[in-house]
Amino acid sequence: MGFSFYNTLTRQKQPFNPINEKKAGFYGCGPTVYNYAHIGNLRAYVHHDILVRSLRRAGYDVNHVMNITDVGHLSDDADGGDDKMVKSAEERGKSVLEIADFYTQAFFNDTERMNITKPTIVCKATDHIAEMINLMKRIEKNGFTYLAGGNLYFDISKFPSYGDLALLKLDDKKAGAQTEFARIEHDENKRNAGDFVLWFTKSKFENQALMWDSPWGRGYPGWHIECSAMSIKYLGEQFDIHCGGIDHIPVHHTNEIAQSEAATGKKPWVNYWLHNEFLVLDKEKISKSSGNFLTLQSLVDEGFDPLDYRYFLLGGHYRSQLQFSFESLQGAKNSRKSLIEKVKNLSEKASHKDTEAQRTQSEEEEKEGEIAKYIERFNNAIEDDLNTPRALAELWGLLKECPATEETLAAVFDMDKVLGLGLEEAVKNSNTIEDIEFAEEIEALIKKRAEAKKAKDFAAADNIRQNLKDRGIILEDGPAGTSYKRM
Repeated sequence: MGFSFYNTLTRQKQPFNPINEKKAGFYGCGPTVYNYAHIGNLRAYVHHDILVRSLRRAGYDVNHVMNITDVGHLSDDADGGDDKMVKSAEERGKSVLEIADFYTQAFFNDTERMNITKPTIVCKATDHIAEMINLMKRIEKNGFTYLAGGNLYFDISKFPSYGDLALLKLDDKKAGAQTEFARIEHDENKRNAGDFVLWFTKSKFENQALMWDSPWGRGYPGWHIECSAMSIKYLGEQFDIHCGGIDHIPVHHTNEIAQSEAATGKKPWVNYWLHNEFLVLDKEKISKSSGNFLTLQSLVDEGFDPLDYRYFLLGGHYRSQLQFSFESLQGAKNSRKSLIEKVKNLSEKASHKDTEAQRTQSEEEEKEGEIAKYIERFNNAIEDDLNTPRALAELWGLLKECPATEETLAAVFDMDKVLGLGLEEAVKNSNTIEDIEFAEEIEALIKKRAEAKKAKDFAAADNIRQNLKDRGIILEDGPAGTSYKRM
């Protein structure tokens, strides 16, 4: 069948034809490291992970590049609002680079817990200022910029196809137009409302933390230029796939296309644009700006495994809004637990070789044919724009309908190369389902004990500690909370 992806640029599914056969150059917008990633952010990175895992399983050599934004991102994507990094540093009494390093590590701790494969190349904006300046020189040389108020702007009127990705009309981008661009913070230096800053030398920030010398004066880059500069450095002037959230379409990705193609003269810069929809909580988009966000650790604190959340995300197609609730997450937790139990049972039964020897040749062929059907349907689901709900259903069908054999188990593990639920690791782990349930019970008792202590019911708290000790479990209180170990 081969892969087909819904391309935002064309608004239709298209067969995937990479620039170089069996190779895929992929750029995924990374985090701005001024705070913890929220669970809505993590939906995007699970989507990126499914894409990479799927292509690699199909034999593609994937070069996955992801940026780390540690300078230049304002709270409004269109050059307005506060500098996210500076604001976070001031609030926490740290330097910008200290904030960036801390939240970068926190981000990768979260992605590791979510079983998200680390990109081939992770590139920090602050390490690529020279590449950004060189790209801006090319844009300027080609006649797409102007200087005003000390800042270097991109003139969108010089780029006729500006807005194609977002289906925006160039006539609507003139200063003062009552359109999508009316929401943009007024900047008297701009010739058109949609023009954007490539390089800041003067802004409302009097004491900008990070600044560099440039041909246009000492200053710092706008947010959009970093993605163009770093993707071109590591993937070339034309590459296959660019991903991000749908909120990136009207401004960030639209600006990336304009400045990249203005610099190189090559069109298209990117062949396939894939965008994931929002995760919503109580019908409201999860975002840091609204204060309406949950971190992965907040889910863990409620007794969920990070892979419970991954399972929950797989149940919705990446291009559909997904409604989050703790009730639905509990359902995902129960399903994942049942899945692990079924795979472990399959592994135990498949290890009995005496039953293998009793099968006739016709039974063997029938068994292999049934497994092959599920694998084919699984592949078709994944190749059809990464349809994880259908793929997950095929995995369950395989477990329910196919015999308990080594071949079935191998097919399960093969499917999980894409889904990333850690099923092979669960089988190899010596813990039984009973052990998992016991661990969950202990965690619940630890939480109950903490609540008792908070209510100053120390007798109840001591009883919980003693009961666990009687069962061979020692509680240890420390600065990071309460942990436990076996006697």
